[in-house]
Amino acid sequence: MRKGILSALLIGFSFSQTSAQQLATGMWKAQLLREDGHHIVFNFDLRYEKKQPFIRVHNAEERLEVRSVKTSGDSVFIDMPFFESSFKLARQADGSLKGIWVKGTTGADVVMPFEARPGNESRFSQKGIDGAGLNGRWEMSFIRKNGTSRPAIAELSSKGTQLTGSILTPTGDYRYLDGVTTGDSIFLSTFDGSHAYRFEAAWKGDRIEGGVFYSGPVFTESFSAVRNDTANLSMDAVSIFLKPGQDRLDFRFPDLDGKMVGINDGRFRNKVVVVQLMGSWCPNCMDETNYLSDYYKKNKKRGVEMVSLAYEYSTDPIRSRNSLKKFQQRFDVQYPMLITGVTSSDTLRTEKTLPQLTPIKSFPSTIFIGKDGRVKKIHGGFFGPGTGEHYTKYKQEFEETINTLLEEE
Repeated sequence: MRKGILSALLIGFSFSQTSAQQLATGMWKAQLLREDGHHIVFNFDLRYEKKQPFIRVHNAEERLEVRSVKTSGDSVFIDMPFFESSFKLARQADGSLKGIWVKGTTGADVVMPFEARPGNESRFSQKGIDGAGLNGRWEMSFIRKNGTSRPAIAELSSKGTQLTGSILTPTGDYRYLDGVTTGDSIFLSTFDGSHAYRFEAAWKGDRIEGGVFYSGPVFTESFSAVRNDTANLSMDAVSIFLKPGQDRLDFRFPDLDGKMVGINDGRFRNKVVVVQLMGSWCPNCMDETNYLSDYYKKNKKRGVEMVSLAYEYSTDPIRSRNSLKKFQQRFDVQYPMLITGVTSSDTLRTEKTLPQLTPIKSFPSTIFIGKDGRVKKIHGGFFGPGTGEHYTKYKQEFEETINTLLEEE
């Protein structure tokens, strides 16, 4: 973002201690403003509890609760629960909010202008028309800037004028998408603190054409789709294997309290162990952590152990620890979360951390270790709760794998 724009957005923040009226309760419409006019829209509701405001971001059936909402005079500061993501806002005379959204990355922060206004206003202003013909599975193709394509599957559901669903790629899914159909066009968006996406396309019977995917402040990518109820994704692009002659992992990294933890420690001996490769910047890792933490608490007495290896945005251990702590606390993670000290973008991330494996290609990925200490299965990618039956299938396969390994002598 140009410095002049950023400076202008920051003008008007008041740090005075004078009292101000409460923020309006109820529904709000929010927009992350792109210079091309294709703004990323979403809704949230705002409430007060013990005189403290909190919001819930709406994406289809998901309600992402955000408790860190602080006011000072006419300034409002919102810290998202994950992803080093926050808002710095100024209350306007009409009760609306304006300011910026800031998200940490491997390099410079992403910064986007932001505005939100109270009122029961839909995320898209386009007039909706029943889109029942969109229900089902669509075989998609995204076209990169260099002209190459990448495969995907869209699972869409229309109830009246409301359109929801998700998009799956080999590396993961786009979580909960929410929008409308106008009869000849579709509009979808999502915001979870990291994903800031908008999709627009023309709908022509069994084809979706002329689609544009908008992400963050400037990124765009074209796409199209055809109805295909039997479409499947090849996972070859994210497959990970043991190198020839290897059958065990060997790692040791600090946990969030600085204690060194290794796969050969006593707590993992004679146990079925799940090793999660993840990062606190990753929305799919958030969904998987939620599932794994719940599963662990219910099954650890059966002889199941888990451990996460985190590949963060930077090698700064304090920054990494602070980000991972949000995951640990939000999902009550009771198994070790280890900081590898290697970034997710490091081209040698596998060699530096798990040299027994072929290159790690996606986050999250999951490694299953038997009671004999040998690697039994590696699963690349993850499809989360926004993907419906794909998530159900993932959970079934996960639990079947664990049960089989527990039965081994």
